[in-house]
Amino acid sequence: MGEEIQYSHFNKSDYQQFSSHLKEETTLLKNWFDKHTFSSSSLMAGYELEAWLINTTGNPVAINDTFLEQADNALLSPELAKFNIELNVEPEQLSNKVLSIFEHKLDALWQQCSTTAASLNSNILGIGILPTLQDSDLTLENLSLLDRYRALNEQVLRQRKGVEIELNINGLDHLQLSHKDVMLEAAATSLQIHIQVPQDVATRYYNASVLLSAPMVAVSANSPCLFGKRLWQETRIPVFEQAVPTGGYGGASSGPVHRVGFGSDYVRNSLYECFQENLEHFPVLLPVHYQSKLDEVRHLRLHNGTIWRWNRPLIGFDEDQTPHLRIEHRVCASAPSTIDNIANIAFYYGLVHYYATTEEPPESVMPFTDAKNNFYRAAQLGLKYKTSWLSKNTDTLQKIILEKLLIQAEMGLYKLGIDQADSQRYLSVIEQRVENNKTGSQWQLDFLNAHQNNRTKLTLNYLRNQITGKPVHEWDLETTPC
Repeated sequence: MGEEIQYSHFNKSDYQQFSSHLKEETTLLKNWFDKHTFSSSSLMAGYELEAWLINTTGNPVAINDTFLEQADNALLSPELAKFNIELNVEPEQLSNKVLSIFEHKLDALWQQCSTTAASLNSNILGIGILPTLQDSDLTLENLSLLDRYRALNEQVLRQRKGVEIELNINGLDHLQLSHKDVMLEAAATSLQIHIQVPQDVATRYYNASVLLSAPMVAVSANSPCLFGKRLWQETRIPVFEQAVPTGGYGGASSGPVHRVGFGSDYVRNSLYECFQENLEHFPVLLPVHYQSKLDEVRHLRLHNGTIWRWNRPLIGFDEDQTPHLRIEHRVCASAPSTIDNIANIAFYYGLVHYYATTEEPPESVMPFTDAKNNFYRAAQLGLKYKTSWLSKNTDTLQKIILEKLLIQAEMGLYKLGIDQADSQRYLSVIEQRVENNKTGSQWQLDFLNAHQNNRTKLTLNYLRNQITGKPVHEWDLETTPC
């Protein structure tokens, strides 16, 4: 869905034609897997980071078209709503000083964004859900000026036969409302971590990413509230799942196969299983006409882009046009600071490499149903969620991370050849955040408790702290005049 489409009002023949191309490309993809056609180059790293544009009073400001025109940077792109943007990075080999390179590049890009926003009397803010966001902000008037977003909205509503989208979240408070379009999706912004992997180990990395989703969503939680309601530690998860409520054939959004969700199982033999499931279980959402070669698999890639697993397999191409496999880990919220984002990335890369290279695959020990339950309970309860982690003992995720996962992440980064000083720098941020139970979400809740639930004060003081560049575990709860 990151690619613009040539939009037209779709008819029955469009769906038939697209489905025909999709079947052909899925058959070709199977041939690639069978013949081991995919790139065997070393592990590559990348990420996408979504952010908010806000005005001087801390409210969302719908100016991403003007902002992007003024910034004039190919690494910046629009998101669904006019008050969201996406920051990207050129892929790097997953070794040596990649983490500090990422930090340096993100700092520089963020500074350009801040300068551009300031020239428009606004600010850029990295946070999972904007505390000042109101339901009235999520209207089609604030839909980004791209055909793919307009088409997505129309096709989701078409599949739902015009039935309004219901949001129903039980957390510390209860939130229930209905919405006429997919703009609820714009309430949540994330950090999406990419890892390019050789075909022969892709299954292990994918399953490890699935299994690690629980500690990753807990440690990176930064979205405790929506519309003034205190909900989950990571409220993005139920918001996004309910914002695009269209599922498999027969409208099975409430069945076992969800268009936005955790997936249906581990991968057994190859990532092809996900694309086969895409073909067999999900109706075409955007039947776009492409004048392209079969081996570009553009229909297959677009269809895959309209299915949002929290761990999503991707097909891409190396510079020499050799197809490659990537895994997109989508569970993390946009973090409170640059160093918090890079720490989350470091923690994921260390852990995923550790678990993907252990002699006994961890997915053979932890059933998929447990991994799935862990994910949703960790999103709801955060670091205080108690579970058994590949053992018979039950502990909080906080204790499991401090006593096991940090050590394993360090070992994983060492095996990747990551610079030791970088590894210690970023993992120490995770350690202190977890030790103090001071995730972005917990800081927000503590601030609301200290300041009479004032969401404007929360947003402006969050911004003040973010500008310092300090990791969230060092933030204070003091205020500046609003």
